[in-house]
Amino acid sequence: MPDQRTRHRPADERRTAARCTADTSPDAVDRSRIEETARTVFGHELRDWQREAVTSLLGGRDVLLVQPTGAGKSLAYQLAGVLAEGGPTLVVSPLLALQADQVESLTQKGLRAHRLSSAEGERARAEALADDGGRTFLFLAPEQLAREETRRAVAALRPALVAVDEAHCVSSWGHDFRPDYLRLSELLGALGRPPVIALTATAAPPVRADVAERLGLHDPALVLAEADRPGIALSARHCHDESVRREAVLEAVAATAGQGLVYTRTRALAQELAAALRGQGREAGHYHAGMAAGARQRVQEDFMAGRTEVLVATSAFGMGIDKPDVRFVVHAQAPDSPDTYFQEVGRAGRDGQPATGLLCHSPDDFSLARFFAPAVPKPAQVAAVLGALGRTGAEEEGEVDRAALREATGLGERRLARILNLLAEERAHTDGDARTSLVEGVVARAEQHRTLQQTRIDMMRRYAETPACRQRFLLHYFGDEREEPCGRCDSCRSGSTAEHDAAQRRRVEEAGAEGAAWVGRFGVDQTVRHRDLGAGVVVEAEGDRLTVLFDQGGYRTLDAPTVVGQDLLEPV
Repeated sequence: MPDQRTRHRPADERRTAARCTADTSPDAVDRSRIEETARTVFGHELRDWQREAVTSLLGGRDVLLVQPTGAGKSLAYQLAGVLAEGGPTLVVSPLLALQADQVESLTQKGLRAHRLSSAEGERARAEALADDGGRTFLFLAPEQLAREETRRAVAALRPALVAVDEAHCVSSWGHDFRPDYLRLSELLGALGRPPVIALTATAAPPVRADVAERLGLHDPALVLAEADRPGIALSARHCHDESVRREAVLEAVAATAGQGLVYTRTRALAQELAAALRGQGREAGHYHAGMAAGARQRVQEDFMAGRTEVLVATSAFGMGIDKPDVRFVVHAQAPDSPDTYFQEVGRAGRDGQPATGLLCHSPDDFSLARFFAPAVPKPAQVAAVLGALGRTGAEEEGEVDRAALREATGLGERRLARILNLLAEERAHTDGDARTSLVEGVVARAEQHRTLQQTRIDMMRRYAETPACRQRFLLHYFGDEREEPCGRCDSCRSGSTAEHDAAQRRRVEEAGAEGAAWVGRFGVDQTVRHRDLGAGVVVEAEGDRLTVLFDQGGYRTLDAPTVVGQDLLEPV
């Protein structure tokens, strides 16, 4: 979560921001050379956004690139890496399998590519860290940055470009925060600040702002995809008990031809539904983090090859997966946030053909999500971890013996990992290292995280229960201000959206001049300050209702007449 002391947003963060002001004159960037290299080396004609990203990078400008999986994000940094002058291109990615695929692909194109991971031996590592030439790509996972030796060796290569894949992982606003990414800002400084491209498939405006801040991106060119998924017909179904839920899932799968995904929150339900689907004659498999790595790999390969019709999975399946012909995504249970839901349902219909996305939900789903929200550690537990770290003489939490820490503190692995992650995040935001202030800071940060997650759950409930256009709800959440209903979702097809929109217009009209005042005063992306809740950003303005993401209070839906009439909310 952005620290209020250093809060900022990327310059001019609107869809027009992709029209950047980097030095892209013919002298700075040879556009014909870019197009020719794309064709001859990679066999591609560039899309407009790829050309924009490459031109910005070669002109020396940082780039924040938000495009869906499979759209061709990797070509942006690969093409820029081939054309950049100087050292290699450093690619930070958490997906080892994807790293291996890209190393193989680049090698087949006659380029040099290496990977640094736990799977490589010392000889391969030494070879990778000795290759400092241009047209070379070095892939590494963020956890490799925990090793001081690796950081020094990478810095010595003087990379010409740095690509940060799955960049939303650097943001604690994001739904997949990974503290190992926090070391990137320090590393980028040691590298002499070469141009950086941060890539992600999906990110709400606060996440984009936090990514730019955490990575220290300077006036980044923002290249955004349209968040709309025009081929997906969204719907939701309330399930008052588990038998209704099971029936709804099986009916939805039976009604749709082709391959599809069913997402569950629990491993047990994934296995149960896969068995039920097989009982109906469908080729169904299940996937979750509790399976052995080899078994997960086989299940994934069967689905990607089309041998499995329906894959029932937890959220462990999906990052980096690019399968264009998925015809349906069914959520048997509501996920913990619109961020997660949008990413998972967006795996349907990537080929542009019609697809469906059904959300089955019940009040128990949201109670379960609240139960699994990260707990706030006790100050004594944080102090115990700090004391144990001090006794080991370790400078960085990533290099300590976790087993020794568990024994010294009496904490379980999950609780210990949580505290270490919070410590890494707090230290990245503070200059001091006093134990008392660190303990207080960690506890306060954990409380912020929990508040944010609880309000994300509330936003997911709002999506499930909204009588209005579901596609528009998600677009607003991700910063797209369009007001036109999609015409495809269940709310639009039933006429519910039209009724809701008409009621909203009547309320604003009945408010007269006062209604016009609040409509014109607070728009999407407007920075605001609430008398009690502090600073925040408007993420949705619909009729007489405002949804604001507050730095300290998470997502809150406010009644516009009340907050304006009582002077509770002011634009900043």
